[in-house]
Amino acid sequence: MKRADALDAVILGAGAAGMMAAATAGQGGCRVAVLDHAAQPGRKILISGGGRCNFTHLDSGPGMFLSANPHFAKSALARYTPADFLELVKRHRIAWHAKTPGQLFCDRSASEIVGMLVRECQQGNVAMHLSNRIIAVRRDADGIFVVETDRMVLHARAIVLATGGLSIPKLGATGLSHDVARRFGLKIIEPAPALVPLTFGPCDREWMTGLAGVSMEIGAKCHVSQGRRGRDIVFRDGMLFTHRGLSGPAILQASSYWRSGASLDIDCLPGRDAARCLRELKKARPRMGGAAMLASLLPQRLAHLLAARHLPDGPVGEMPDGVLDALAGLLSSWRLMPTGSEGYAKAEVTRGGIDTAGLSSQTMEARDVPGLFAVGEAVDVTGWLGGHNFQWAWSSGHAAGRALAERPD
Repeated sequence: MKRADALDAVILGAGAAGMMAAATAGQGGCRVAVLDHAAQPGRKILISGGGRCNFTHLDSGPGMFLSANPHFAKSALARYTPADFLELVKRHRIAWHAKTPGQLFCDRSASEIVGMLVRECQQGNVAMHLSNRIIAVRRDADGIFVVETDRMVLHARAIVLATGGLSIPKLGATGLSHDVARRFGLKIIEPAPALVPLTFGPCDREWMTGLAGVSMEIGAKCHVSQGRRGRDIVFRDGMLFTHRGLSGPAILQASSYWRSGASLDIDCLPGRDAARCLRELKKARPRMGGAAMLASLLPQRLAHLLAARHLPDGPVGEMPDGVLDALAGLLSSWRLMPTGSEGYAKAEVTRGGIDTAGLSSQTMEARDVPGLFAVGEAVDVTGWLGGHNFQWAWSSGHAAGRALAERPD
């Protein structure tokens, strides 16, 4: 392919962010091609939300994202909002519903979102090249990007890194975007699994195994570093005991903030005064045992475990208030020590990635490498559970697509 025939852009990755960038650029007049090693586009979309795709959250905003630069996501999120994506969904006549306030899902199948993005790409005359394993990405002497796969070689004035992170390797996740970014001199914030179940050491697993399958609503407290002081966030949602540790929405949320060696603080009675609850139960039913008292507040198996560990035998009416107050302290702030996580195999997203310090927040283009863009999960912007990561894919992809369409010839 001669330089005169070079494409305007090659998008590496046919996922959410990649197809959004391709469709936006293509409809803006760019000649665009999408490359992906998978045989079908949007594989991660297809399995998301139990197969119904939690495609956005209406309240999505910068405060629902983790990044070394917490301000980076503001521009893209403001210029392509959840309402904008919902309008696209409605235009394609995809039925949807809110599972919880603001958290939107397809009524039928996640495949409708993939189909919508494919049609949007077709409308922009985007060439979709699937089953192409990317071998090399380089820049020639004329500043044109050369992308070599096991089946073809493409030349383009720009490339977009949109292959995602390292989560869910069974779907083919690789570190390609990070590797290419490094080759062009961009820095990488150390990647790690996020929105992932947490695991514990042998001593904790010994008692957790007996609770496997038990679920409950909790408040998981996370510390967010912001300057010298930081702040605490509490995720109030479900927790599930597993044979290896803890899972459930509240734990997945907390996992994005958890760091090796840190503890995890759990409120077993969120929104309630644990000490008051226990004293009132003691007064109302003084003859019942400790396990029965706790079972009125907690799942039965957990109630029996905590009673055996922290309460004396006999009726609660005979227990000193000090003993109940000590147990209340545990229930309000149960400090556990995870040893790790279930890793990328079970992680919904990857934390870290391409350092935003090297990117324009408005265009997603590398500051020192004109024509190199990065979007979606490949970038150091990680959303909370509940559709925020998809919104980042749409917003960042749209920002890059718009920038491509507006680039001078």
